[in-house]
Amino acid sequence: MIAFQVSDMTSARCAGAVTKAVKGVDHAALVRVDMATLTVEIEPSRANARELSDAIKAAGYSPIAA
Repeated sequence: MIAFQVSDMTSARCAGAVTKAVKGVDHAALVRVDMATLTVEIEPSRANARELSDAIKAAGYSPIAA
């Protein structure tokens, strides 16, 4: 599992955007967003942490490895 703290997520819409970004680089990844802790946990099928982080950044968010 790969986890990121994404403190600039503010709503369910943000969670959806982050999930969409992750799925864009790894469509089979399992993504869990916890808005209470502002964390994103990903079970990737092929993407690595760098690719996932870059995708989240490209969506306009600031992921930090958790």
